[in-house]
Amino acid sequence: MFQNKPFRDKKIVNRFTQFTFKGSDMTEKVYISSTKMTTFVCPKCHKSKTVNVSKYADLDKKVKVSVKCPCGYAYTSVLEKRKRYRKETNLPGSYIRIVNGKQMGGGLMIVKDLSTIGMKLKIDACNDCDIGDVIQVEFYTDDLQRAFIKKKVIIRSINGPIIGTEFAPTEGIDKALGFYLFNYKGDDD
Repeated sequence: MFQNKPFRDKKIVNRFTQFTFKGSDMTEKVYISSTKMTTFVCPKCHKSKTVNVSKYADLDKKVKVSVKCPCGYAYTSVLEKRKRYRKETNLPGSYIRIVNGKQMGGGLMIVKDLSTIGMKLKIDACNDCDIGDVIQVEFYTDDLQRAFIKKKVIIRSINGPIIGTEFAPTEGIDKALGFYLFNYKGDDD
């Protein structure tokens, strides 16, 4: 396992990239391909370099790297291991827990991120949800369309009030959610 110490590997450290494990500030996500390669693009000069990151692909923790471009610009990137794009959000809504086809309570939630296969939710503190439960979520997108989204999802992970979900087999990406995921950039872009 790696700690917060500089990492030097002659195959990775060259005149373009220099890896150093950092604290918790995230600046840019870069995705690890199926061939365990990552392409870093300098935000200043847009020069790119593809690097083998197979040593980090199977680690169970977030890997942050400092990258130094030949132009002199230094920036931090996070190696993203997910196979699909996740859009960070902050969408308020509500959920209903469904047990044996019946509604069994629910509460308020915030959609923290969305992807084509599921979403991460932050739900109110007192809940009786378990892994494998089906919940129905309802929220509005925050783009100009303000589309109403109502989906059944299956709980795949629980970490305190944070719940990782996957769309139920009967659900999927509809036109409004697909548009929101891939087109709307939000106020901060």
